[in-house]
Amino acid sequence: MMDAAESFLVLRRYFEAITMQPPIATGTILQNRYRVLSILGQGGFGRTYLAEDQGRFNERCALKEFIPPRGSEYALSKSKELFQREATILYQISHPQIPQFRATFEENQRLFLVQDYVDGKTYRMLLNDRKARRTTFSDAEVLLLLHQILPVLAHIHSKGIIHRDIAPDNMILRQQDNLPVLIDFGVVKEIATRFHAEQETGVPTTVGKLGYAPVEQMQTGRAYPNSDLYSLAVTAIVLMTGREPQELYDDHNLTWNWQAWVPQIHPGFAAVLNQMLSYRPGDRYQSVSAVAQALQSLMTMPPGGGAQSMPSYAPVPYPSPAQPLPTPQPFPPVTPPDLSQMRTIAVGRPAEPTNRYAADPAGHSAPSSVARPTPQSASRSTHPVAPPVIPHRSDPSVWDNPWAVLAIGMGLATVTGIAAWAIVSALLNTSQPTPVPTPAPPVVESPLPPSPTPDPTLTPEPQPVEYNQRLTLAPTGEMTLLEGTLQANEAIAYTIPATAGEILTATLEGEGVLLSVLTPDRQPMNDQADRVLSWKGTVVTSGDQIVRLSPVRGVPSSNYRLKVSLEASQPPSPEPTPTPSPTPTLEPELDVELLAPNDRIQVTGQTSETRIKRYLVNAQPGQVLKAELLQGAVTLDIRYPDGRPVENASGIVSWNARILEGGEYQIDVLAPQTTDFVLDVALQNSQNNTDTDPIENFPPNPN
Repeated sequence: MMDAAESFLVLRRYFEAITMQPPIATGTILQNRYRVLSILGQGGFGRTYLAEDQGRFNERCALKEFIPPRGSEYALSKSKELFQREATILYQISHPQIPQFRATFEENQRLFLVQDYVDGKTYRMLLNDRKARRTTFSDAEVLLLLHQILPVLAHIHSKGIIHRDIAPDNMILRQQDNLPVLIDFGVVKEIATRFHAEQETGVPTTVGKLGYAPVEQMQTGRAYPNSDLYSLAVTAIVLMTGREPQELYDDHNLTWNWQAWVPQIHPGFAAVLNQMLSYRPGDRYQSVSAVAQALQSLMTMPPGGGAQSMPSYAPVPYPSPAQPLPTPQPFPPVTPPDLSQMRTIAVGRPAEPTNRYAADPAGHSAPSSVARPTPQSASRSTHPVAPPVIPHRSDPSVWDNPWAVLAIGMGLATVTGIAAWAIVSALLNTSQPTPVPTPAPPVVESPLPPSPTPDPTLTPEPQPVEYNQRLTLAPTGEMTLLEGTLQANEAIAYTIPATAGEILTATLEGEGVLLSVLTPDRQPMNDQADRVLSWKGTVVTSGDQIVRLSPVRGVPSSNYRLKVSLEASQPPSPEPTPTPSPTPTLEPELDVELLAPNDRIQVTGQTSETRIKRYLVNAQPGQVLKAELLQGAVTLDIRYPDGRPVENASGIVSWNARILEGGEYQIDVLAPQTTDFVLDVALQNSQNNTDTDPIENFPPNPN
């Protein structure tokens, strides 16, 4: 079985092997979608590229590359298995201060993760900028950072996920809103360490930076929520002191000596950090909410009861290397190794508690089983942990008087304590606007489980892992066949560029898999496009249409055959103009009444559009027939005995004429609506009526 040093050499040889793989050239397009712009960084297990997602309007994204070890099918398949397992974890995380996981894919035996790109500087870069100006972060800035990052940890802990690698390098101050963003969940690093440990040593492995990760994580591989809290506290004191962990940690007494570098810190805030830094996990806060409550308990009103404003974030002066903090025995200044540049390594076996750091021949920090020198040896000079003391002065002054020194010290301590207390109180209790545009989100309760499982990183029901593949189909209607296999926790999304109006067809063959056809904004095309066996329809919105395949619930694995095609849009055929059907005319009902007027008669009645009142009058040749409406908004139609309309006798209100042709004349009373009327009808001999129109005014019957 290999010891820790040998395991480290295995990893170093692995690093040398993968660095022989050339980086992907700028301008290369992967998966017909991601165009590489530049290299953002390179670590021991892969590279990170800045790319444009051509499927999302050239939105920038980060491509994290992992190059599996070559030489055996086992190495490749095992790497893929671990890679997809970690992608499943990232898929579950959705928080505005964590880069969103987008997809995974494989190309040329290289595995890639796609995540959102965060524009900003890491806190390591920010600290280096300040150290160049001889300053560091103030305690107020670090307290604000904790308030902004604790809700992020609460979110991932509530899902059973431990970050395992919190350090200044893995937090970015986002330029857009000045909020800290948590990055790099150690996916590819853990894959490599797991693979090599399982293949070579068979011992537990872990991820974490030396000095930042707690002892249980580095020695046993187990990590709990308060393991992340430990790393966060180390990050906090590094930002305030400008010193690396090995300069602040006493590995002989297993204690942190950092407060000598931040003498003005509020004692309550320092107590919270020290409890987070406890050696034993049981002595630390057990959850994010416990830390939040401890910080909340620091709230207090300033003297006089008035509220104070947020303190300004003036950087703390950084001690010059040429003028280190005074110690009882001065020692020459040393430049500590930059732990931020060290690779995260696997620990093969528990290390001695008094021996946390050692250097390998290449100059990289690594655990070692070799006995360390005593604390009195020269190597202890690399840990300036002694608190500052007042140096002896040869000139007589007030400092030679111990009572004066004691009084001045007590006065300064009192003033400093009150000022620091008031600053922290105002920071925690103020409701006024702060320089940070977005307030810290609320902290979610995330208690430490009483009996942590060996692998708390995994949740009981992982979400499906979605693969992405881009297809370019010509709009010819020709079918394209795609085949594959899906496991129970997998899905695959085929992205098909299409133009509005084109016809998309997707058909599945096989049992255990269903398809959904989605629009560019990942909404179903219609009600018949979600989890079906086939779909055909017209594309509504131009862009990337998605055909997503997912297994049926309860099916462990299923093969599928997918046929897809795209047809060009066809101009709509002009529809024939329908010939309007004639509206059937309803014949009004006739209400016939025979009149036998003896010289003159008045009749009353009712007529409507559906009911015509008709009067029949039997007239002899030579007689004069009169009809006149006396009341009602109605009209008269006069007809011959054979039914022909009398000329100029339609739509009138009165009529008077000499009869030339005998028979029953028809007098119709008409109205557009139901109307009551009074009609006067007269039939007289011509010799008795001198007012009758001449006979020639009444047209004769042409028959």
